[in-house]
Amino acid sequence: MARFPYFERLSAAEKRIYIRSDELREVKVPDAPALHALVRVLEEALEAGKRVRTAKAANALVRALCKQLRAPVVRVRVREVRPSWESGELHGQYTFDQGDGEPPEIEVWMRTVAHKRVVKFRTFLRTLLHEVVHHLDATIYEMKESFHTQGFFARESSLFRQLMAETEAEAETETETETAQLSLFDVKEPARRRARRGG
Repeated sequence: MARFPYFERLSAAEKRIYIRSDELREVKVPDAPALHALVRVLEEALEAGKRVRTAKAANALVRALCKQLRAPVVRVRVREVRPSWESGELHGQYTFDQGDGEPPEIEVWMRTVAHKRVVKFRTFLRTLLHEVVHHLDATIYEMKESFHTQGFFARESSLFRQLMAETEAEAETETETETAQLSLFDVKEPARRRARRGG
């Protein structure tokens, strides 16, 4: 199994976490069909360009998903235009539990920088699920770090396929989206555990 170059720069303890993450290839949702209606509600809200509706729908979906997976609650905030810098745009961000009584938090952005257009639903859902995987790593998998590994991206894809009721072959046609995700989320440097994490 191919490893990203930053693996060699990790400590021995971090390498063990990375390897464990790489070995976890799937997140099995007990009753994915029960979530499909919530996915459709989220899609309708996003395509209407309504941030508040989208946030409510995203929270409902993630809450129901976490309940099925027996994961702790996580709050979802939907923002408007993506933050940007010279090399790209921030699609999503996960904030770990800070021990202050507040739940961990996911942030996702719904509009592109260039034209302020609403992003495509499949991209939005993938970003949301990407942050959910960080949440699962930090909670039910009890990882001290949530590294971007091949296994991490496989878990994200497994959730996406189940929520979109797609076969693996159908999902594989999304090669352009997959490439965009891999370039957006840092796979050259370790994703250190910190208060706020891009990707």
